[in-house]
Amino acid sequence: MRRYLLSSLASVCFVALFSVPAFASSGLVEPTLKMRPQASGVTRVAITLDACMGKTDFRILDTLVKERIPATVFVTARWIRHNRDALAIMLANPDLFEIENHGQDHIPAIDRQVSVYGITAAGSMESVMREVNGGREAILAATGKEPSWFRGATAKYTHSSMAEINGIGERIAGYSINGDGGSLLGAGVAQKRIAAAKDGDVVIAHINQPTHQAGEGVAKGLLNLKKRGVTFVRLDDPGFDPETN
Repeated sequence: MRRYLLSSLASVCFVALFSVPAFASSGLVEPTLKMRPQASGVTRVAITLDACMGKTDFRILDTLVKERIPATVFVTARWIRHNRDALAIMLANPDLFEIENHGQDHIPAIDRQVSVYGITAAGSMESVMREVNGGREAILAATGKEPSWFRGATAKYTHSSMAEINGIGERIAGYSINGDGGSLLGAGVAQKRIAAAKDGDVVIAHINQPTHQAGEGVAKGLLNLKKRGVTFVRLDDPGFDPETN
């Protein structure tokens, strides 16, 4: 079992590595994540997909499997309970799918009484850690592995909640390209955003909205990247080397 307590210094360093300045009006932090540039000429892109709740977008999942495109999938405990078939496909393809923590009930990991995009935040550190640990335990039970990355609902935090999450050994997963605008973009816009990814980019999109047009664009954008000869990496790859912010 992984040791749950890291040194306080390590926690502070992780916050500094992944955070960007807090929003002036709210005090919230939206981290970015991007790989360091390299001189090899190889274009590396990390595809990260959020499975918040609801169903599975098989337009995206089937494309990943058929085209053998690796991806990191952030799942909630709620999604796991209702999508055993999709999870089974991911577990049957361990070379493609990395399963990471998106929380228990898709509650923003913010230790303040705020609402983000209409979603009420956890509101206290105790509730933040209940959300994080609930997701962690569900993933361990379903996969036999503990997650090492966490992405909260809305991808916003406070510095204090980030430090607490780092303290149990989970890194905060930001991103550099919002591929589907929370699954609300049209297919063409989502495809264009993802297809334009450059070396080092970490793309976020959603794999839980099969009725939204954005999913079609996500699948097509992935095909565009493969056609370009992009090297797809996961967050657990040894070569994944994020730059400081």
